[in-house]
Amino acid sequence: MPILPADAADRMSGRGVFPSEAHWRSLSLFNAFRLMAALGLFASIGWRARLAQADSNSYDAFVILALADAALSVLFAIGIHRRRPAFQTQLSIQAVTDIVFLVTLMHLMGGIKSGLGILLLPYLAAAGLISRGRMTLFHAAVASLALLGEQLWQVVAGQAGADEFLVPAMLCTACFAFAWLAHRLAGFARESEALAEQRGIDLENLGQLNARILQDVSDGVIVVDGHDQLRQFNAQAQRLLDVPLLAGQSLSALPVLAQSLATWRRDVSQPAGLLQLDGAYKTLRPRFVPLGPDPDGNVLVYLEDMDRLRREAQQLKLAALGRLTANLAHEIRNPLGAISHAGQLLKEEAGDNLLMQKLTRIIGDNARRLERMVKEVLELNRRDRVDMRPVALGPWLAAFVDEFRQTERIGGAIVVVCPDDAGIRFDPGHLHQVVWNLLRNGWRYCRKTPDSLIVTVVNDDGRWQLNVDNDGPPVARDALTQLFEPFFTTESKGTGLGLYIAREICAANAARLEYVPLPPDSGVRFRIVFGMNDGQETA
Repeated sequence: MPILPADAADRMSGRGVFPSEAHWRSLSLFNAFRLMAALGLFASIGWRARLAQADSNSYDAFVILALADAALSVLFAIGIHRRRPAFQTQLSIQAVTDIVFLVTLMHLMGGIKSGLGILLLPYLAAAGLISRGRMTLFHAAVASLALLGEQLWQVVAGQAGADEFLVPAMLCTACFAFAWLAHRLAGFARESEALAEQRGIDLENLGQLNARILQDVSDGVIVVDGHDQLRQFNAQAQRLLDVPLLAGQSLSALPVLAQSLATWRRDVSQPAGLLQLDGAYKTLRPRFVPLGPDPDGNVLVYLEDMDRLRREAQQLKLAALGRLTANLAHEIRNPLGAISHAGQLLKEEAGDNLLMQKLTRIIGDNARRLERMVKEVLELNRRDRVDMRPVALGPWLAAFVDEFRQTERIGGAIVVVCPDDAGIRFDPGHLHQVVWNLLRNGWRYCRKTPDSLIVTVVNDDGRWQLNVDNDGPPVARDALTQLFEPFFTTESKGTGLGLYIAREICAANAARLEYVPLPPDSGVRFRIVFGMNDGQETA
């Protein structure tokens, strides 16, 4: 729940009000109003006094009074600009100055009967609103004392009777009434201001919460307006689309998505079809939700990663299949061993019989293929047994490449580029199995030249990456979505488990194995990104 700031709580309760910039701005406007009102009174009353041929003493006193009030207004403007003295002090001085000016002007124009005393009310009300209710009763008391004192002066001077205090008393009552009204309105203003600030805090927190939820959802989210321009999107959408996105960008930069949205707008009852974005190598399922009654207006677009859903479904199936295959693998190994042994005996008895040699070779090749498949299935079920240790990639790769070249009988050199400080946390046995699989596949499809296989280690954004490149043909586009699926292979003698097991082993070791598309005629690259959720990786 958002917490109300201390100053907002003080404003709501009426305590600890500190003048803000808005208070000073209001005081400045009030001072400008005073100056304009003084000049207006000077012009109108002075002109009428000349027409009425008033005595020169009263007129001269009025001119001096008006000029003094104007000069004080200029001084007050300087004080407001410098913020000195304090806000409440300046406001009280201005209010008392206005009271003295208006009561003196009223006295010069004939006392309470001139009707100028009523001008005190808007000044008191304005001062009370600016001060948020503080000092309003004090200002009203000063005005009442000034009015009663002026009336008393008139009685002493013999210009009014002792029974003529009713009108001043009513005007004094009006001053207190206006002061009380200003106090109440100021209280409402404080509460409204604090409530508005609280609502602003709530909206800001809600906006941050929505933004956090938007970034954490597994689906890509895009908001498109009626002109097919991007208004908002999350990081997942940018990752799935694999293109840079900008607020205000036209959806025409994504023609496949734009076409799907246009088709949906023509008939919202029909679900959108799957999208295969150019260059993204991903299959996405869009879902369009209008943000209003008009589908041609703002639309919320959800992008589901079908590859991820397919992998999750595959994981559920393999969880049950794994238990079955593990038992079957153990059961198959015994008769498979007998078949292999019998095939070897038949090969020894074949002698020069070419047909028998061919048949025993077929038996041996398929028996070895079954043995390799059983071994891979058993390895698949042991992928959760991880013993992650620090591994210095430089020495490890040097020893590994030498072993790989001798075992696979590779005559040419394998290029290795690795910084001396490259270090990761990984199960050494698992790392050996994964990199061996990638290099063996690369050697199978490359051109078999000295630079056909290149292993590079780089640090990107604090994470070490191991790239295995070969100069063979790229993976077919229609095979990309199934590249890491189990039992998918383009080779007649392959099991289709190598890349799947390698990816699962990487995931168990807080790493990610991915296929990186390269420009045409640039070969093939597989990448292992280490330390995806392992906080102990050394950078």
